[in-house]
Amino acid sequence: MVGSTIAGHNAPGRAPLDAFGYLLLLLGPALLVLRCRRPVAVVAGTSAVTAGYLAAGYPYGPVFLSWLVACFTAVGSGHRRAAWAGVGGVYLAHVLATFALPARWQRTAPPSGSAWLYELGLLAWLLLAMAIAELVRFRRERFAARRAYRQQLEERRANEERLRMARELHDILAHSLSLINIQAGVALALLDRRPEEARTALVTIKSTSKEALGEVRQVLATLRGPGAAPRGPAPGLDRLDELTEQADRVGLEAEVQERGERRALSATVDLTAFRIVQEALTNVVRHSAARQAVVVLDWRDPAVLVVRVEDPGPAVLADAGGSGSGLVGMRERAGAFGGTITAGPVPGGGFRVRAELPTPKAESE
Repeated sequence: MVGSTIAGHNAPGRAPLDAFGYLLLLLGPALLVLRCRRPVAVVAGTSAVTAGYLAAGYPYGPVFLSWLVACFTAVGSGHRRAAWAGVGGVYLAHVLATFALPARWQRTAPPSGSAWLYELGLLAWLLLAMAIAELVRFRRERFAARRAYRQQLEERRANEERLRMARELHDILAHSLSLINIQAGVALALLDRRPEEARTALVTIKSTSKEALGEVRQVLATLRGPGAAPRGPAPGLDRLDELTEQADRVGLEAEVQERGERRALSATVDLTAFRIVQEALTNVVRHSAARQAVVVLDWRDPAVLVVRVEDPGPAVLADAGGSGSGLVGMRERAGAFGGTITAGPVPGGGFRVRAELPTPKAESE
């Protein structure tokens, strides 16, 4: 109101402000209270107020501010058509009030020869304001899209990390608890008749549980933040002897055969190959009556490591408490970096698990 009053003293060609003019000056900003909840209605209301103010011939001044704020809000909230319609309506009302009204209805001085230049300047000013509003909207949408994309990436990483940890815990616990379950049964059966053999089974249970607890702590340490480094290296194919020793304790003779020259692997491929062999041997203990198994590591292809675990069978229906997700976990591990897993019965009897794990030079160096 103060700005419009001052502008009225410097605009002799415009009509002086009266009570109706001051009411319009108050009504425009008052409508902005609802601009976030009703952006389209506020644009329409402020456009009508501004058009009425200009048609009445009152001084220009800051009367456009509330209307522009309403248009900016509408553009930012996605109601672009309403904002552009408001701009077009107000400008058209101003042009009609300036050139089309009869002289006896005009409260301002008749338009001069430079009036059209003034109208073009006003149009350019309005277009510039709306272009700024569109630019702000575009930058805000891009920022929101980037933020949503980063959030999706974080959620995906969190899901992948949870899945990785679930696979690790499954492989560790399924293998160790299966051995503990079998050794506990042996100890109970021999406790009275052959206590020395029962003692050996209990020693195996102790060592197996201790090793499993250490691996579980290493996996769970990753949840404690970047400062909690693992206490030891991740298991790999260099620990195959431990797997065969554990299998031998429960009566499964596992033979390891290597074809070709062994080469260095990345930590991910090395851990995956170890877990596949571990899970395959655990499944033999659980679901097969075989007392022998063969583990074959084929290094002859420089780009692929082939891991094969076979047992002669036959399969048994005894339930060892498995969850049925061992093969699924192996496929997920291999598929994470382009590997494949095939598992099924062998035509001559028995069961075979075969994994092909890519080992490009970038990973093996």
